[in-house]
Parts: sequence; C-alpha cells; structure tokens
Amino acid sequence: MTYTDQIPLPVPLVDLSFQHALIKDEVQAGFDRVMANGSFILGPEVERFEAAFAAYCGVDHVLGVANGTDALELVLRAAQIGLGDEVILPANTFVATAEAVLRAGAIVKLVDCDEDFLIDPEAVRSNMSARTRAVIGVHLYGQMAPMELLRRAGGPDVFLVEDLAQAHGATRFGARAGSLGDAGGTSFYPGKNLGAYGDGGAVLTNTQRVSDMVRALRNHGGTNRYEHRFPGLNSRLDGLQGVVLSAKLARLDGWNQLRRDAARYYDDLLQAMPEVVVPRVVEGNEHVYHLYVVRVPNRDRIVNHLTGLGISASVHYPVPVHLQPGFSDLGLPLGTFPVAERLSNEIMSLPIFPGITNEQQDRIVAALQNALVLHRQPAVLRAAG
Repeated sequence: MTYTDQIPLPVPLVDLSFQHALIKDEVQAGFDRVMANGSFILGPEVERFEAAFAAYCGVDHVLGVANGTDALELVLRAAQIGLGDEVILPANTFVATAEAVLRAGAIVKLVDCDEDFLIDPEAVRSNMSARTRAVIGVHLYGQMAPMELLRRAGGPDVFLVEDLAQAHGATRFGARAGSLGDAGGTSFYPGKNLGAYGDGGAVLTNTQRVSDMVRALRNHGGTNRYEHRFPGLNSRLDGLQGVVLSAKLARLDGWNQLRRDAARYYDDLLQAMPEVVVPRVVEGNEHVYHLYVVRVPNRDRIVNHLTGLGISASVHYPVPVHLQPGFSDLGLPLGTFPVAERLSNEIMSLPIFPGITNEQQDRIVAALQNALVLHRQPAVLRAAG
C-alpha cells in the first residue's frame, strides 16, 4: 500500500456523529417532554442535569448558565471580585478566561505555564500582591492544573477558581475537576467532552453563598419574578440543552475511556518519531484527552501539510493572551512568558474523539511522518518532562 493509499478519506478534528447516534432516541423523547411542558429556559430538565452533574463532580451546587465565559464571570462576581482586584491566570489559555475577568471589572494578571501546558504554581507565588483576590487554575487539553499547589501559592484568603471547560470527568488524586476550587466555571460548547447542541455552561461550587449569588445573577439579579436585588445577567441554560447534557453525562466516563484508548494508540504509533513530543500525564492526574496535543518542529508547515490532505490538525492556541491585539494594553511584550510563547510555536492538536478508528489514526500518523520527512529541520525538540 502506498502512502497516498493510506489517506483516502478526510479526518475531522472532532466528529460528533458517533455520540449523537447513541443518544438520539433519548434526546428526542426529552425534547418531546420540553415541548409538552413548555419549560424552554431552566425548568425541570435543567434541574435534573444540575443535580446529576453535581453528584458526578462531587460538589454541592451546579447552576446552568448560557456559556462558559458567563460561568467564569458569574463566579468572580458572586465572590465580589471586581474593580481594582487582581486575578492571576495563565497566559496560554483560551481568551475567554481573560475576558471573564475583564467583564467582572477585575484586573488580568498573567503568568507563565510549565512544560505540561499547565499554570506554573511558582509563577503564581512570585506574582502575588496585596491586590490579588483570585487565582484561576485552567485545566488544559484534558488534564487538571495542580490545584493543591495553587491553593498553597495563593494562600487561604485568595479565591481559587477552576476553569474546567476542557476537563469534564478528569481527576486529580481521585477528585473530579470542579471539586477542588472555591468555585468552578465550565463550558458545554458542542465539541467539549460533555457538549450541548449549542452553547451552554455551568457554575460549580460547594459554597452556599456563591450558589445563591449565581442563582440570582444569572436571572437578572433575582430569583423571584420581577424582583431584582441587584443588576445581573440574562444567562440561563435552556431546557433542550439540559436534555442533551443529561443523556451525554450518563455516557461520559465511557466516552472518556475511548479518548484514553485513542491517546494510547497515538502514543504507541509515535514512539518511532523522535521529532514528536507526545503529551505527558502529570502525576496524580487522570487525563481525559479533550485534545491530543503534540509538539513538533516546523509546526506551521506540518499543519498545512496535514490539512492539505484533508486531516484537520489544529493549534490550541497559536497566540498567548498577552500577544493578542485585544490585550495589548497589558503592556506585556514578546519574551514576557518564554515557556508559553515557545510552546505556542510547537504545539499541534491531532484529531481525537469518541469513535475515532485505529485506521483513521494510522492515516493521520502516516501523514505526519511524511510531513516530518518533507519539512525536516536540523533541530529536534527535546522530550518534555
């Protein structure tokens, strides 16, 4: 078989058809319930999901909201973090994490990451100031940030937030993502490990005060009709999305195991390619591989080569927050966060999703190997860790 014969069909970065086929009848029955009772916003289907997700994550309270960005903003506002307060977060996160801080009225204070892409606790410690009110540990690519080390670095008076949008079902020393901070915010964007059929998000917390505040804030500042205790947001989860999320939550552990199986298969295939640095699972973590992120030399040419063959490789994320034009007022030039900046030029996400086949992965790795040969450069990346 020739190289081109091995790659006859395109491979998407994410394919949701496998999941949908398994839940479509259950989802349709739930949609019929919503249509019959007219509970399109919040309502019993959302309450059912909130209770199930709280039990799954091991927290006391889950509150469905419109999206993940709102979830993080609502967490900060519920903790009364705002004007003049600093919030520490990693430079190598999706921009929504930083946007949520600004929308809450607080100050974005970025720090560097480590070689495993996770926020560096020592960088947090050295950047603490009298104005620091919160630290956001971003669980990236499917594994959790070292929350216990962030807690130690921030101290007892700092509000510890989890951004768990990429780590549904992940654990750290046996504790689920969302259960180790003072509160957490997540997204249910369709491509997430636990994804809706549209936008959605949730706040997770064990603190009654935070839960009560978010419950009001998400609903225009009140929980009783036409009673608004303070200005809030219109950020509520739809009943139809509650149906979808409940159906998917029941299957999440199995689908995460399929992701881990696919990741191990990639690991085995890529052992023979010294140019490729595969992801490392940090001690204490159970990875759920929202993304399978490798490091390669000459990354942009490699990505272009694969996409030209119909293989949807991507980059998460090519530009750290401090180098985005929208955050230029932070005054943080190139060179401020050397690890995040270096990794942003090396990382590449290979397709991974429940239902990806070994044959698809064989095609992807064959194409990657060919691209590395065609675009080889003298320098070889050193293995992480």
